Amino acid sequence: MTMRPIRIIGDPVLRTPSEPVTTFDAELRALVTDLMDTLLGAPGRAGVAAPQIGISAQVFVYDADGHRGHMINPTLELSDEPQDDDEGCLSIPGLYFPTPRAMHATAHGVDQHGEPLTITGSGFLARALQHETDHLAGRLYVDTLRGDARRRALREIRAGRFATPER
Repeated sequence: MTMRPIRIIGDPVLRTPSEPVTTFDAELRALVTDLMDTLLGAPGRAGVAAPQIGISAQVFVYDADGHRGHMINPTLELSDEPQDDDEGCLSIPGLYFPTPRAMHATAHGVDQHGEPLTITGSGFLARALQHETDHLAGRLYVDTLRGDARRRALREIRAGRFATPER
């Protein structure tokens, strides 16, 4: 089991769009395994994206609402129906804010062997798919916040008032 350290806000890899995966080999399968080990190695985690462990690749793993897996080179289809629950991020540990997301999401991509893959979810799974896909585009959940929630989040981040991440 290889748990990789999580990169924290301020690390440029978190703000840089990831590279699409073009080679489906043993190195990619090892990355998927490391991501899953990192996800499952500590309780309460719903997803981990490659940039969060310092790798610029469009790959993420998830474990939400009884669904566990990985997705490579995802694109999303989102419903117009909103949800607005608290969201947090391993890269901004300890901070949670009401974050607007679509209630339903369908992710299209491929698996670690290059085979087509589609994942459809509602509620928490939809939130996880959107959150992890955002990481691949260099976005963090705080980027979606508005108004007072955004001001509070940015104030907390600037003050460094977030917990030390689990390794």
